[in-house]
Amino acid sequence: MTSIDHALLEGYLVRTRWFAGKGRPFHVSQARRLAELRGPGDDPRVIVYLVTVDYGDDEGGSELYQVPLSGYDEFDDRHSYAYVGAIDVDGRERHLYDAVHDRDAMAVWLESFVAAEADGNVDVGGLRFRRMPDSPALDPELRSSPLTGEQSNSSLRFDDTAIMKLFRKVSPGVNPDIEIHEELTSAGSEHIAELYGWIETELDGEVLHLGMLQEFLSTAADGFELATGSVRTALADPELTVPESGGDFGGEAARLGEALAEVHSALRERFPSEHRGHEATAQLARAMTERLERALPVVPEIEPYADRLRALYDAVAQLDGLDVQRVHGDLHLGQTLRTSHGWRIVDFEGEPGRPFAERALPDSPWRDVAGMLRSFGYAPGVVEMSLAGRPAEDDQQELRGERAREWSAIAREHFLHAYAAALDPDSENAEAELSPPLQTLLDAYEADKAVYEAIYEKRNRPSWVAIPLLALERIAAG
Repeated sequence: MTSIDHALLEGYLVRTRWFAGKGRPFHVSQARRLAELRGPGDDPRVIVYLVTVDYGDDEGGSELYQVPLSGYDEFDDRHSYAYVGAIDVDGRERHLYDAVHDRDAMAVWLESFVAAEADGNVDVGGLRFRRMPDSPALDPELRSSPLTGEQSNSSLRFDDTAIMKLFRKVSPGVNPDIEIHEELTSAGSEHIAELYGWIETELDGEVLHLGMLQEFLSTAADGFELATGSVRTALADPELTVPESGGDFGGEAARLGEALAEVHSALRERFPSEHRGHEATAQLARAMTERLERALPVVPEIEPYADRLRALYDAVAQLDGLDVQRVHGDLHLGQTLRTSHGWRIVDFEGEPGRPFAERALPDSPWRDVAGMLRSFGYAPGVVEMSLAGRPAEDDQQELRGERAREWSAIAREHFLHAYAAALDPDSENAEAELSPPLQTLLDAYEADKAVYEAIYEKRNRPSWVAIPLLALERIAAG
């Protein structure tokens, strides 16, 4: 298993959920062997490949993917759904499987993390397994089970104790997800999943992060699913107001706002932060305006709001300055979990597609706030679309729309007030209203996010483009 046919890898990549190049012309130009790990006997023998994918369209470029493969002499029905193919090794057939779906292979990863407990790190087969100080000891008999919801990476749980995320598309350098979780875990943050350890190697003299091990939150519910469930309750009988329906999400939104404020505070303490002057807001406004102009040919439906959005961005350019720090960078309800002990914020990798160095740049925390506000618009929008095909009187459809907007308004208001109040707990203003400059900045960030969403939906889910367009109409109306 020292070399592998590139065509075999190409055929497997297009069948996975995590490969980002589906639909684009590509070929595997290199399959570099990073590491080899073995179980107690000869099987499983696992090779971790770093696969280079080159694209042949106008956009071009290349990407690196981590592909760990376990090999067996005999075909194994247990792993048939993760079968990659067969190769010839010294005249005999060797069957290859995606190691993430191979419980025996993942036991080797777990045993390596256990071995790292004594000294904080251990080298195994070309990989370095590192552990956080004071992280709990792990039972090597824990059993792995892959999770099905992950798309860009692959996650699996070790019973109800730990969850391991293996990064699929990788880049040399420090992964922000590990970097931020390491700092917040050391700070004792109650609003993240505690980091237990991570996996790294060296690539051409630079660190390459391959995965991370975290606390498994056994009582956790996905934030977006929780929100859409609340919306469905609110729309079940549109004759009732949202508070009357039992679908009011305001209390949960407020608790989430407080959690985000505490995470932002911890990030300010653990990473550099600064106040930047007028040039920073002018540059921000230029970037937002450029994104708007690029969006107009793709989503011409934005045109009725374009002048008012340009005026909003011009107002940002006139602001005195901007406070920046490390932030989440890609925050929405899908990046949150509600546990029995409160809200947790997850996946600090930042915006996909951007280099790690860019994701680590300080930014305004109000970008994260705007991302969450947009999520409070998406939840009712998605539920409304799912109900659109059901027979209903015209007045019922209209009432549903009103209740959806009411749900969003309540969630937004509670989240924003709780966040702002947590930033300044000694304020005499119980409502913690935003100052006009901050409101301008937040509106601009939210509009910029909605423009991005409109492009994405137009290209991928055209029937959903109405959701961000509704937000742009509201923002443009002031």
